Amino acid sequence: MTSQFIQPEQYQRLLDEKVSACRNLFGDLGLPSPEVFPSSPKHYRMRAEFRVWHDNDDLFYAMFDPNDPKVPLRVDDFPVASEAICKLMPVLRSKLISATVLRHRLFQIEFLSTLSGDMLVSLIYHRRLDDAWQTAATALAEQLGISIIGRSRKQKCVIGQDYVEETLPIGNSQYHYRQYEGGFTQPNAQVNCKMIEWAIAHAEGYEKRDLLELYCGNGNFTAPLSRSFRKVLATEISKTSVKAARENFAHNGLDNIDILRMSSEEFTSALNGERQFRRMEGKELADYDIGCVLVDPPRAGLDAGTRELIARFERIIYISCNPQTLHRDVEQLRGTHHTIAFALFDQFPYTDHMECGVILQRQ
Repeated sequence: MTSQFIQPEQYQRLLDEKVSACRNLFGDLGLPSPEVFPSSPKHYRMRAEFRVWHDNDDLFYAMFDPNDPKVPLRVDDFPVASEAICKLMPVLRSKLISATVLRHRLFQIEFLSTLSGDMLVSLIYHRRLDDAWQTAATALAEQLGISIIGRSRKQKCVIGQDYVEETLPIGNSQYHYRQYEGGFTQPNAQVNCKMIEWAIAHAEGYEKRDLLELYCGNGNFTAPLSRSFRKVLATEISKTSVKAARENFAHNGLDNIDILRMSSEEFTSALNGERQFRRMEGKELADYDIGCVLVDPPRAGLDAGTRELIARFERIIYISCNPQTLHRDVEQLRGTHHTIAFALFDQFPYTDHMECGVILQRQ
């Protein structure tokens, strides 16, 4: 998405069109009227990535139109990115142009920023990175006050840290997160805060019971929600995300969360007594009184076994990045649950994408 597609003055109209499309999609399920959480029209993305296009001694950020993928679209400004990224882009470009060792065979640049002011830049190359690159990249990182990661085939050079430290304001509290390069994070931090607060608001009444969270990532929802439950049992398959989650729970002083590195399918097998997993040693599922489950699955939604698993619990908090698979899953769950709340979170303005949330209560 280049700046030519960004029209802040058209944001409300475009949002209304997306909301209308979602209403139509879910119209056959009789869901409540959705609560709509808009985004800021500009500077909402905490991360961005660009190809690097070389033109003799010049270089520029580039993106590509899927309908014409061989022609680069020059990007001199990117108003959807955070203000920190927008401010850094021209400065970094100028530094790279003047440093042959840093720009040579540079292929791609990725930015990861935070609301709290931390910044990590990944420089990706089609060549091996040597001591000269390391020296130049170290000097650049010090000049710009950022961390830099250099990547090439089978090589990762870290200048500073390979993560950023984020602080999210949730309600009257602040939660601290370590976000690793390459790990999944919600791109629109402000809308992410609204999603978390919405989930917390619909977890009331379960303070003496436990939460099961599948696909917990780096603990984005887990950490704030843990204060609404007696205990939390969370699962996640990504090693990077599990590492970050454990660090985030410790950093926030949370001691009522257990996390298992398991897929939802594996956890379902364990809960059904079909398989035993060494990763669950010391964890007795009978010790949990689970009254609520939170799922935030990938675009494919829930598999049949996971749908059957979560149907056992009284309340389901379902966050979805794909309205189509959410529709399928809610339709399948109608036999046991009814939807008591519906929300739309505009994580990606100026696109057709809409993040959704539903609260299902057992009938």
